[in-house]
Amino acid sequence: MNKYICVHGHFYQPPRENPWLEEIEIQDSAFPYNDWNERITAECYYPNSASRVLDDQGRIRAIMNNYGRMSFNFGPTLLSWLKRKSPEVYQAVLDADGESQARFSGHGAAIAQVYNHIIMPLANDRDKRTQVIWGIKDFEHRFHRFPEGMWLAETAVDTATLEILAEYGIRFTILSPYQARRVKFSSASDWQDVSGGRVDPKKPYWISLPSGRKIAVFFYDGGLAMETAFGDLLKDGNRFTHKILSAFSPEHSPQLVHIATDGETYGHHHKFGNMALSFLLQNHQIKPTVYAELLERFPPQAQVEIHENSSWSCGHGIERWRSDCGCRIGGPTKVNQQWRAHLRQAMDGLRDQLSGIYEKEMTGLLPDPWKFRDDYIALILNREERYAQEFLQTAAGRRISPEEKVKILRLAEMQRHALLMYTSCGWFFDDISGIEPAQIMQYAGRAIQIAREISGQDLEEPYLTILSRAKSNNLQMEDGRKIYEAYVKPAMIDLVNVGVHYAISSLFQKYPRVAKIYAYTVKNEIYHKVEFGRQCLLIGKARVKSEITHHELAVDFAVLHFGDYNLSAGGRLHGPDTAFEDMRRKLELLFRKNNIPGLVHAINQSFGEKSYSLWDLFKNEQGKAVEHIFEYTLKDIESKFREIYNQYYPLMQVQRNIRMSLPKALAVTVEFVLVRDLCDLLEKETENVERLTVLVAEMNRWGFTRDKDRISLIATRRLDAMMRRLFDSFGDVVLLETITAYMRILSGLKLDWDLWRPQETYFKIGKKLYHIMKEKEKYQDETVIRWLKAFDQLGGLLHVRICP
Repeated sequence: MNKYICVHGHFYQPPRENPWLEEIEIQDSAFPYNDWNERITAECYYPNSASRVLDDQGRIRAIMNNYGRMSFNFGPTLLSWLKRKSPEVYQAVLDADGESQARFSGHGAAIAQVYNHIIMPLANDRDKRTQVIWGIKDFEHRFHRFPEGMWLAETAVDTATLEILAEYGIRFTILSPYQARRVKFSSASDWQDVSGGRVDPKKPYWISLPSGRKIAVFFYDGGLAMETAFGDLLKDGNRFTHKILSAFSPEHSPQLVHIATDGETYGHHHKFGNMALSFLLQNHQIKPTVYAELLERFPPQAQVEIHENSSWSCGHGIERWRSDCGCRIGGPTKVNQQWRAHLRQAMDGLRDQLSGIYEKEMTGLLPDPWKFRDDYIALILNREERYAQEFLQTAAGRRISPEEKVKILRLAEMQRHALLMYTSCGWFFDDISGIEPAQIMQYAGRAIQIAREISGQDLEEPYLTILSRAKSNNLQMEDGRKIYEAYVKPAMIDLVNVGVHYAISSLFQKYPRVAKIYAYTVKNEIYHKVEFGRQCLLIGKARVKSEITHHELAVDFAVLHFGDYNLSAGGRLHGPDTAFEDMRRKLELLFRKNNIPGLVHAINQSFGEKSYSLWDLFKNEQGKAVEHIFEYTLKDIESKFREIYNQYYPLMQVQRNIRMSLPKALAVTVEFVLVRDLCDLLEKETENVERLTVLVAEMNRWGFTRDKDRISLIATRRLDAMMRRLFDSFGDVVLLETITAYMRILSGLKLDWDLWRPQETYFKIGKKLYHIMKEKEKYQDETVIRWLKAFDQLGGLLHVRICP
């Protein structure tokens, strides 16, 4: 077969973690998900790991892992998040690469990416190298092989970057056709100008570098990629496939048609785009391949020169990340983007100052600080304390003290954040007030904080002076300084803040003696709690330790909780034990005397001017605390609603029978009770088909639909849990019949099911058991007959067909 197709997906999300917590806090714009990583995983990364292929009747006939049949790269920071938050998707990505090697002549589907998606031509040589080294080492750690290719952020390229790729063994990269300048087909032929996207994308090229090295490059089909990403090709798998096939010429020589887009195109930007991709990849008229396999079979015959400082997403080269070039996402045409230059200037100035502090403070600690930074990726990938100790001693060539260990790790983290603050998304969008610029400012803020704590040098004001020139189009935000003050300063914490968070949150959730709170461990050493009614006084001491830098301090705390959302808290570094005991006795005496004003004053006096409230909890924990506070209130409201419901239900029945609409107060009461009962039933681990039948009939009788989204979500989770139990039970017939009954009954509510995971589980069960059951059917086994009947009925409800 001479028709080769390669679809490359650049799967990437910018690092979104709070730099102090190493976790992504809730992002309201991603609702109903916690954050955009979680949302895009549900819409794209997971569906591509278990994509549907439909039959002529629209039923699922196959489920395939798209990653194993395409070329792809995943951003290292995204893979790190997937490993922690969505391990099954993470494993599916790794498995796909392993399986693809058998399909593609020993070459894997995955390629590497520069570590945190910085614009390489705008980086200095030292940062370029670290990005490539970290990208390679991260890839090797996860995929257990060396990457043959590497994706450049925004395909931004210059010769210096290509030199570094080739130096470290990277064989190829992928660029836009508009980045090709001229080509030469033999040493004797003349150069041909191919500017403006006129390069032939059906073949690979090689670039001759000043060092004498070579690197291969593939220029994807720009028109096809554009139509795939921004057109409507992915609405129909047939249309998508036909469009790809039409790109081949009639000649019989080997041909390559390939496209490269954001991986999120397949599912996030275009719903069900993953299914159109699956339809293409299982077409028998073409042979899916990957770039490394093509290099082996068809080595480049032509030489190419690139446009220096070019990219795939800026028509002006790389100006989108350093000037007001006019490239934007959308919205008003007259927007100020001069902020990009000032943000770049602020980051560059900060980077250079941080480099000086790093070199100075590392003097005497390590023989080669910059080599250590390149090697630090090993510790990022393995934060175990024992490993860190061995790693640091090897780097130092001697035994190091605990204080030296902490200092080295803090300086390394300062440099890690100095790299993260260059993540390209900070400049990509239309205004500096967006979440992406604020995110990279947070990384800068963390680096500034570490530099100040270690060296005593405060880099914040010079940085903010430049940021103040970066004017926002958002009049409320004004400029970069105001954005920093609004989103970075409040996020800055230290170990005392963590200790106070532990104290406040312990009022609303139970912790073990040694608790993990984000990137910290908190060891409870003293925890003294006194309660009068709903009021509570908590006094204690905890040892707080960063799991990243191993920096550790003892923290005293006190919290006065008034029983609702009002509380007053303080924290400080632990001093002499006698001073702590004196404070504890004083505060407890005032509390027992019910001298609340005096107690608040004493807390402020003991802990200084900085006081804490419920709103000083870390963002994700605030909601949990509020839910706990409202728990008693909601129980009281529910009790009263049920009392009204039980007392007036006969009257409501009469009104219903004579076709009178319920008064609004009673309608709200009935709906509240029925929805609460239905949700409670669906959240129980044991199923009750009879009770479910009654509740659904009642809801349909009264015509209540306002909580449909909530019921759909809970019902989907229940179905998913039941299907997983069915898979683990090897097809329990009673459970199978119960699941079928639940789905049939709930279908009466016309819910918006998310059936993706239940369908996948059903398909796995069918592949494992269905043919066995069909074989046993001939023996007229009653259990087998029941199983097949219920399984077929469930398949109809799930729209899945299992071929015997």
